[in-house]
Amino acid sequence: MKPKTAFITGASHGIGRAIAEEFARHGYSLAINCQSSGEELKAFAGYLHDAFGIFCLPFIGDASDERFAADTFQRIGQAFGRVDILINNAGISHIGLLSDMSLGEWNRVMQVNLTSLFCCCKHAIPAMVRQKSGAILNISSVWGNIGASCEVAYSASKGGVNAFTKALAKELAPSNITVNAIACGVIDTRMNQCFSAEEHRQLQEEIPAGRFGSPTEVAKLAYSMINAPSYMTGQIIAMDGGWQ
Repeated sequence: MKPKTAFITGASHGIGRAIAEEFARHGYSLAINCQSSGEELKAFAGYLHDAFGIFCLPFIGDASDERFAADTFQRIGQAFGRVDILINNAGISHIGLLSDMSLGEWNRVMQVNLTSLFCCCKHAIPAMVRQKSGAILNISSVWGNIGASCEVAYSASKGGVNAFTKALAKELAPSNITVNAIACGVIDTRMNQCFSAEEHRQLQEEIPAGRFGSPTEVAKLAYSMINAPSYMTGQIIAMDGGWQ
């Protein structure tokens, strides 16, 4: 039986990298993407092929650029025949007062965190509709649920991801395509390296689990959600150690 194919954005490090490895471990063919860590992504694709014996193609470019997304999905179709799973993980943060933020900075957060979903979903959906199956998983944040001071743009973008997820799930349910999201709490990735040791300690004290989550834990949840019964769609599942 031909293995299913998953396309994962933001896969060169952190959560995206862990998700790619989890799916490779289960025998999926992979198309992985990043924008600025091309050599790292290529090396990672080689590692996944050697370690798990799966077919893995790297695609370097901006997932929020529609021309890149259209070309990428065309190439994936040629290489794999179809895309069964789309995992929208690419994201950036911005910390600071809204009054100090430039319009360019605002637009960039929205472009990477939200427009990339539009571009990738738009070009993944037609093939999924034709085959009457598929799964889309968006990586969101607890800040998309409740908002965070000094992270207004990031919170707004992730709130948009959550609304996008719920609306698209209703649109695609008749075609047997699921759309869900994981609202992550504090995960131990590069994105949180901007905090000092003291800030890390204070954050950990706020979290009932007493620690940050790991990318591997998010990856295991992602795999479970992709393989959940198809009646589970339109859901935003929090993974935050009981924090929010």
